[in-house]
Amino acid sequence: MDPTQVFCPNMDCPARGQSGKGHIGVHSQKERRFICRQCGQTFTERTGTPFYRLRTPSETVTLVVTLLAHGCPLQAIVAAFGFDERTVAAWLDRAGGHCHAVHEHLVETPRRLGQVQADELRVKSQGAIVWMAMALMIPTRLWLGGAVSPQRDLSLIRRLMLRVRRCALTGRLLICTDGLCAYVRATREAFRDHVASGRRGRQPLRVWRRLLIVQVVKRYDNRRVVEVERRVVHGRAAQAEQARAASSGEGVLNTAYIERLNGTFRERLASLARRTRALARTLPRLEAGMWLVGTVYNFCTPHASLREMAAKAVRDRTPAMAAGITRRCWSVRELLCYHVPPPPWTPPKKRGRRSREMLALIEQWCQ
Repeated sequence: MDPTQVFCPNMDCPARGQSGKGHIGVHSQKERRFICRQCGQTFTERTGTPFYRLRTPSETVTLVVTLLAHGCPLQAIVAAFGFDERTVAAWLDRAGGHCHAVHEHLVETPRRLGQVQADELRVKSQGAIVWMAMALMIPTRLWLGGAVSPQRDLSLIRRLMLRVRRCALTGRLLICTDGLCAYVRATREAFRDHVASGRRGRQPLRVWRRLLIVQVVKRYDNRRVVEVERRVVHGRAAQAEQARAASSGEGVLNTAYIERLNGTFRERLASLARRTRALARTLPRLEAGMWLVGTVYNFCTPHASLREMAAKAVRDRTPAMAAGITRRCWSVRELLCYHVPPPPWTPPKKRGRRSREMLALIEQWCQ
């Protein structure tokens, strides 16, 4: 137990989310509990992880979650381990919520994306059809997130593009999608900033100057592609080709990478298989599986196209390693044990002068 690597999870504590400042001590070695000397609250090393307050050994939960993240149906796990179906579903919800928080903390930070491809998956649920939209960063194969909705409409694509926007730095960005018209409007709305006009009132918004939007429309005949049309709907064709060559090397403008990722998700999430009886019963359950599979793909799965030579040996890399988020391949247990820090403490806004105690807390914890 190393208290210097632990932070206080109490949302009412001014020292929340901060570690290595000497305010965390060991409260109980046997129960593996820590204590925050600032607020006086105690917490376990499992606080903030899917293992919190579970009686089942963490090794067993990790094994079950690993099987769920690699396509094993929930009913098969129930038959093999003897757990109740509701128990395994609850573990899936816990793991999916935790992976969602890890994704927002580590992946959704501004970086140079280069080229992004987006696409939607048609998913059969219990008595209905739902849609899952996802986006992929091409140079590093990093999954940028997804959104689930009962309708394949503008609202779904807006949610997806807002996630991509939180991952992007201002600069040249090529976005390749299919022929769904909602992508054009949603992308233009997401990638725009306020422009100082020198006038009173709300400042006008302007789309990024170096934003490029390309739609790849495929036409089929007897379930075979007979024609591919590439439309540059925002920007110039020459600029789009330069951006594609800089991010993916040889080839043409396409959506092949995100379609390959769709195949990976269909393989690893049982409810996405084309002919299956393991249907997704609710949208939250489907979203939990999406975040679990996507985060395991980013942090725990080496990608064949990302291999590099290091010291006369082949080094496998995950998308998170290629994007500079981590330095090594994580295990599923390390992913589930990762503690996401809470947002920094901000002093409460009150009228009048602040007390000496409040000024001392601000000076100590707000620097």
